[in-house]
Amino acid sequence: MTAFDVMERRMWGGQADAYARTAARLCVHTVPALLDAAGVATGTRLLDVGCGSGNVSAAALGRGAAVRAVDAEPGMVEATRRAAPGAEVRSGVLPQLPYADGEFDAVVANFVLNHVGRPLEALVEMRRVTRPGGTIAVTIWQLPGAPGQALVGRAAQAAGLTRPDWPATVDEEHNFARTPDGLAALLTSAGLGNVRSTTHTWDHRATPDDWWAGPAAGIGSTGTLLTGAGPEGVAAAKREYDALCGEFLADDGLLTLPHAAVLATGTA
Repeated sequence: MTAFDVMERRMWGGQADAYARTAARLCVHTVPALLDAAGVATGTRLLDVGCGSGNVSAAALGRGAAVRAVDAEPGMVEATRRAAPGAEVRSGVLPQLPYADGEFDAVVANFVLNHVGRPLEALVEMRRVTRPGGTIAVTIWQLPGAPGQALVGRAAQAAGLTRPDWPATVDEEHNFARTPDGLAALLTSAGLGNVRSTTHTWDHRATPDDWWAGPAAGIGSTGTLLTGAGPEGVAAAKREYDALCGEFLADDGLLTLPHAAVLATGTA
């Protein structure tokens, strides 16, 4: 594993419940489009890579697919087993999937390539387990992001919080532009054909307390920034956050948070 992969395992260890209560409610927005792009229907042999709390697997089962799922975090494996009891779920870490060559009609990965140190190798492995002519569909967070994606990070910056020393970044030689063109180029480099890549946008709605809860629990890179700041730093960021929320607050008391992701597909 790269230093980035080691960091990811540390960051997400034991976070399955917190993720399900917070960020999973955001990531579910792309699930219908992801499954549509992969052509998931009755009888599709589907692999859900990085299954998280099981939203993708559960939705695919609802379409009649034969679902298998894999995640690096044991707590996520258990969460998916609860959410999608008809799926076969096991532990596994990219870029080594515990499946045979050409075993699946479709492979999907919802916001997974953001969390691996060698994205190209991860895609090559997904292609390996997809049958010739099968479809791979993936999403990533688009950068630069939509305004809603940056709210808590802006608060942390305004409070003067600084990044801890221990988080790593993807090595430059393995990184790619987090844009439609950048993701399309990565899929092409992995040997996929008929590559298509588009921006997928939506407004996520949440109470201010719910939106704060994910990073405050340590979810994601902004969560790492908060939890490394100590109680005084967290309190300072929360004050800035409360002030910034007015930019997104609707009359019903919920935040309306614009988000943007990249959805790309290709054939094996």
